[in-house]
Amino acid sequence: MTKQKAAFISIVSNSLLMLLKIAAGAAMGSVSVISEAIHSGIDLLASFVAFFSIKKSLEPADFDHPYGHGKFENISGFFEAILIFFAAGMIVYEAIKKIIHPMELEELNWGILVMLLSVIVNIIVSRSLFVIAKKEHSIALEADAMHLSIDVFTSLGVLVGLIAIRFTGLAILDPLFALAVAAMIVKASYDLTRRSLEDLADRKLPEAEEKIVRSTIESYPMIRSFHKLRSRKSGNQRELDVHIKVDRSMHIEEAHEICNRLETDIREKLPGTYITIHIEPYRAGNR
Repeated sequence: MTKQKAAFISIVSNSLLMLLKIAAGAAMGSVSVISEAIHSGIDLLASFVAFFSIKKSLEPADFDHPYGHGKFENISGFFEAILIFFAAGMIVYEAIKKIIHPMELEELNWGILVMLLSVIVNIIVSRSLFVIAKKEHSIALEADAMHLSIDVFTSLGVLVGLIAIRFTGLAILDPLFALAVAAMIVKASYDLTRRSLEDLADRKLPEAEEKIVRSTIESYPMIRSFHKLRSRKSGNQRELDVHIKVDRSMHIEEAHEICNRLETDIREKLPGTYITIHIEPYRAGNR
């Protein structure tokens, strides 16, 4: 399954769950279920953003974007994080209103059934998205999967709350569980915002990945030393540049062949890597 198809499946599942939650929340008068419907609505919008950002990121490099369109996925991840903050604010507002003006809940069985269905569907879809996101190195799809995994825990929280209300009759538990849901959403949004901004700010690759690059370069005895290694992430693409030093007597064709082999080796270990190598003459005592 491609990451674009995976994003489309997320759109379909979020649409169905949002409609079910709206219907259940309206029938019950439950702010926690309505908050979950709002959350699913935000997830749906996020799924659309992920779908179109992934589609855009797959476009080849052009005159205006010579490094490709991978950053569109990072922008998508940041935008989705902002949407999560917005959803949390709406949930808190509705919960406080419900605490001030409490209402008895009705049709609890219907709400419990919908929340249980939401948990099952989102577990299946989010796990599938995480697998594909990891395989494709897609931050946009990972953000979408994170949305759905958050929905699993928030829906589970609402489900537990509704079951508790059914056995205790304490309707105040409904807005309290909604506030707990909002707190979980804010935490996840903070993590996603930080992750998205790191790539947008051109933070270097993880140390484990840079270690692979260094060890690969060091495996070539013809390369006497290297320096100025720089790296960054752009969507699902890694970008590297490095200066290598070879013997001054080495023919330019031989040095060029070494660069080609080095690029191939690094790409095999780190797929989706764009590499720029600068060749310098090696002088003894001046590494």
